[in-house]
Amino acid sequence: MRFVSFRLASSVLATTALLLIAAAPSQAQTRAETLRYVTGASVNTLDPNIPGSTRESFALSMSTYDRLVAFGRKQLNGKWVFDLDTITGELAESYDVSPDGLKITFRLRKGAKFQDGSPVTAEDVKWSLDRCVTAPILGKAQLLTGSLTSADQFKVIDPLTIEVTLPKPDKLALPNLATVYPMIINSKVAKEHATADDPWATAWLKEHTAGSGAYAVESFKPGEQVIIKRNEEWNRGSANKPAFFKRVIVQSVPEPATRANLVERGDADLVLDLQASDVQSLEAKGKLKVISTPQYNAVTFVSMNNQIPPFDNVNVRRAIASALPYDDMFKAALFGRGAPLFGATWADGKPTNGIYPFQQPLKLDLDKAREYLKAAGLPEGFSTTFSFNVGQASTAEPMAALVKESLGKIGIKVDIQKLPDAQMSTQINEKKLPFFTEGIVAWLPSTDYFYRNFYTGSQRWNYSSINNPDLAAIAQEARFEPDKAKYEEAGRKLNAMHFDLMPQIMLWQPNQDAVMAPSIEGYTYEFHRQVDYRDVSRK
Repeated sequence: MRFVSFRLASSVLATTALLLIAAAPSQAQTRAETLRYVTGASVNTLDPNIPGSTRESFALSMSTYDRLVAFGRKQLNGKWVFDLDTITGELAESYDVSPDGLKITFRLRKGAKFQDGSPVTAEDVKWSLDRCVTAPILGKAQLLTGSLTSADQFKVIDPLTIEVTLPKPDKLALPNLATVYPMIINSKVAKEHATADDPWATAWLKEHTAGSGAYAVESFKPGEQVIIKRNEEWNRGSANKPAFFKRVIVQSVPEPATRANLVERGDADLVLDLQASDVQSLEAKGKLKVISTPQYNAVTFVSMNNQIPPFDNVNVRRAIASALPYDDMFKAALFGRGAPLFGATWADGKPTNGIYPFQQPLKLDLDKAREYLKAAGLPEGFSTTFSFNVGQASTAEPMAALVKESLGKIGIKVDIQKLPDAQMSTQINEKKLPFFTEGIVAWLPSTDYFYRNFYTGSQRWNYSSINNPDLAAIAQEARFEPDKAKYEEAGRKLNAMHFDLMPQIMLWQPNQDAVMAPSIEGYTYEFHRQVDYRDVSRK
């Protein structure tokens, strides 16, 4: 397979308040040339590979560094979203996949330069990929999902050609190279700041960049603000032009009401993380553009630890699945802003497709719930805790109240626990929480990827602690299945098992609500659930 393509992107990054720009008159840009982005979180590192990196750090990295390849985009229900199945060139001008699927050869763009003016070479690419699979960083686990595990797999053919070798054909190898972590670093600069204890310059790269991306970092205040300026030499956007905005300011504004006010007044151009009630209010006024996209690679769920009694009993799990007030929860938590994963109709009692996540035939049925509890030997019910992350309180708290009320009707007494993020993360990791709500997201949302990473083994992300050898075997076999029909069949089997075993209850895919000035164009829902600043422009 030979493929030549260029990313259709006009870069962009976020800006803060106008007075910040006015404070630096020598570098000031006009209002139209500046993008201002406010977020409730923050950019806490310039290297997204550092454990604990925020999603805002991921977004910044996508514009300050290039990768070999990038995802295309497609229409999903009338909205632009990233396309897992379309891989376009970024630093790679073209690539070939060998007939046996074991080698991918990348040819780099002639004339591509790092921000210091030095050329991007295959040696830089190899060093960067070696770092990703060798250093103790986040990229190591991610690339493992695409069978990229060793520096020996990356071979320099000539200054503009690099070859990647796989142990067996893996459909996720190429998409992995488009994710956040395998950014291409100026290896000469990085090596100058490496030490014996830190051979991959992780400490230096946390606060400095050495990339070839559309934007260069102008100033960085961790946890507060980042200002980036356009790299005029970058030509990997649409029509081979630099990014649209000359400057982007990304500012942390913790209070959601303040963020809503800033974008309403025009003091911010773009915001993603508003509360659903604020989005609904702003949308009703009709003065701003609101693009709401169900996060098709994310799921919010109620999880039960399948190893902790009584949740180790499948009939208890089925009872709870029959006792949840789905419609009321959806309205209370999200104001209906999202895609429900309940209420499906299965004509023959089987999943309608092999795609995960999938809509299940679940609805509130207290009589059926009581029957399941009786079958579990617990006709009088039991007592349990139900936990959620305090950072998700705006959506989880009203949902938890409804869970408690409804389960109380079948004899299940619920004590709601609102846990700090660190405490909840620790207890999930240690598999101590019996009953809780959380969310998952997959950068590479294929069915086998979801099942392998979230429903097998003792890994942290197996929230339900399900241990079913048959499910694990089907998911692993599907990983390397090249035949689309057989892959679909495996997906249907996995989805049928999920519904039968009910390890956790999928609730919905929340909307990604992007609220922006009417002049902003080009917003695309990206795999990392942040703005790709290169995509947006101002009309």
